[in-house]
Amino acid sequence: MYAIVDIETTGGHASANGITEVAVVIHDGIQVVHRYQTLVNPHMDIPVYIRALTGITNEMVRSAPSFPGIARELFELLRDKIFVAHNVNFDYSFIKHHLAAAGYQLNCRKLCTVRLGRKIWPGLPSYSLGKFTRQMGIAITDRHRAAGDAEATAVLFAMMLNNDRDGHIRSFLSQGSKEQSLPPHLPKEQVAGLPLTPGVYYFHDSKGKVIYVGKAKSLKKRVCSHFANNSAGRQKQDFLRNIHSVTYQDCGTELMAFILEAVEIKRLWPKFNRAQKTLEHTWGFFVFEDQRGYFRIAIGKRQKYTKPVYTFRNLPDGHNLLRSLVADFNLCPKLCFIQKNNQVCTGIDSGSCKGACQLEELPGDYNLRVKTAMEWLKSASPTFAIVDQGRSMAEQSCILVEEGKFYGMGYVPADEYPREISALKNVLTPYPGNDYIRNLVQHYASRFPERKVSFAL
Repeated sequence: MYAIVDIETTGGHASANGITEVAVVIHDGIQVVHRYQTLVNPHMDIPVYIRALTGITNEMVRSAPSFPGIARELFELLRDKIFVAHNVNFDYSFIKHHLAAAGYQLNCRKLCTVRLGRKIWPGLPSYSLGKFTRQMGIAITDRHRAAGDAEATAVLFAMMLNNDRDGHIRSFLSQGSKEQSLPPHLPKEQVAGLPLTPGVYYFHDSKGKVIYVGKAKSLKKRVCSHFANNSAGRQKQDFLRNIHSVTYQDCGTELMAFILEAVEIKRLWPKFNRAQKTLEHTWGFFVFEDQRGYFRIAIGKRQKYTKPVYTFRNLPDGHNLLRSLVADFNLCPKLCFIQKNNQVCTGIDSGSCKGACQLEELPGDYNLRVKTAMEWLKSASPTFAIVDQGRSMAEQSCILVEEGKFYGMGYVPADEYPREISALKNVLTPYPGNDYIRNLVQHYASRFPERKVSFAL
């Protein structure tokens, strides 16, 4: 038995919106055997644009039952049926969410008439309900009302039952089928064609624009995991509604996928990526000469057109490192902005300062130690490569870090590994780096030292 369902709502996601109308048409596979329809009081204002679209006003639903008042009847009507709808995950998410709030747990098999339509009648100009039914010669009365749309969907579904010569409905309902969980516009063939290898995947909207970039240890498993649950939240529902296709780039290792994801999010700025889109406030050491000729070391945020001598992830890391430089290279705490008061320099008491802040040491002598400290920082920033498995047995992957900064990555033949930095750069693809990528690579190198190849500059 099939329950063809259509609802009208106050908004696009169930967690913050109510249902204003429900219609259910029960079909036994041969004919319609029962109909159910009711307005529902959502106990919230119906937005004006939805009132204009559906014709359902606040006055119309004021005396209608609330959802808890119809929950038991609706649950009994649906619980042993196959839930059918046009873009089924939208209707199902609302019904399931509001039934759960009323104390009923709905778990039905689902069929999406959008996805079925693409299979049974491929190549049509549109599969939206209004245009799809018009192409199939089905008249809709009361468009954008639950009963009218449910009746039209029921007629459409009956035509699908009669024209499904390749058994798509049976395939959709078979155990293990992913069809009912996929977004309505995403072809199953694209998901089925994804490899079980590391890589980066891209979700595209109807115009081909990338709206989400993700990384994966296994591309197919990770992409499918996005559709494993049907959250009622706005973000998830908007996300699913906008996915029309998926493409990918395979990578030799999961680390390369992490790096490429970070690079691509910065490059493409996808609509539904949030975690790595926040602006980085990277800190660094800046060296400048003051009016008296002494070099000063200051900590500041790295701006777009500035070039710090050395960068670090956060302010405490920078302060700790600068204090170590002051102690190890006999620098002045005042000239390094560690001591900012007008009291006697603490470095004179500790022996680190030789009196530069009191003009007791010549600028040339003090500046030489500052230069030595900065050169030490540069030498302490290693140049190395991470050599790991490739995308095939014929190659190996390579990630290059030069003087502590991520340079790029790529693939080299399994039996021909360049030992010179210049030769290696010729076969790698340069990528913009940041502290997130640098930390990823350095952490990986510390975990797997056997995969690290160091270079002396």
